[in-house]
Amino acid sequence: MINLKSAREIEIMKGASRIVAEILLELRGSCRAGATTADLDRIAHDLTLKNKAIPAFKGYRGYPASLCVSVNDEVVHGIPSPKRVLKEGDVVGLDFGVIYDGYYGDAAMTVPIGEISPELQNLLDVTEQSLYRAIEQAVPGNSLSDLSAAVQRLADANHYGIVREFCGHGIGRALHEDPPVLNYVQNGKGPKIKPGLVLAIEPMINMGTERVRVLEDGWTVVTEDGKPSAHFEHTIAVTPDGPIILTRV
Repeated sequence: MINLKSAREIEIMKGASRIVAEILLELRGSCRAGATTADLDRIAHDLTLKNKAIPAFKGYRGYPASLCVSVNDEVVHGIPSPKRVLKEGDVVGLDFGVIYDGYYGDAAMTVPIGEISPELQNLLDVTEQSLYRAIEQAVPGNSLSDLSAAVQRLADANHYGIVREFCGHGIGRALHEDPPVLNYVQNGKGPKIKPGLVLAIEPMINMGTERVRVLEDGWTVVTEDGKPSAHFEHTIAVTPDGPIILTRV
């Protein structure tokens, strides 16, 4: 069941989302060669508590950390480790959420470490652009498939693989609510976009194959061909005048 949010609920979610956005900006500045993924998780955790919020991911279905850190061919849900040291040329997906005043905020970005190849930069650019093109479609009267089509068109035009096993979602008092927000078009148009709908839209796009697999840790998702992946996400709310991005500082 899709739970439309009241204006008051959206205001509360702005608070949760602002915390997420500000912490992600801090984390982006800490992504440098020589840092470990555990260093990033510690920063995320400490800043969450400083903001009197709760880490949304820690303990969620048994996930052991506050931050998901996915490097290179890791698509999503990478577990931070003191042994995983970032190096020049890596790309690092940061997926982060908090609970604040009973509501969730959720966002993600993929960050380059130093200089990266033009091909890799294009992957990041296209994935981020596809997110914003999807957000542009989140207007009353459109269907969820309009968001999915916006992502798919851009990914297909660049001959990239769209991850199909994972997708965006509704968000509110739960981290994952209805409806699922696919990054590709299935049969039918899906639910209509209405004011009060709050979504976490998150394209996950691979440089090579769309196929992925989960590592033995039960969490880390990697591309089947070992090629890099990118992930960007915003929490947005639909108003009568169109979408507003909640996870933007």
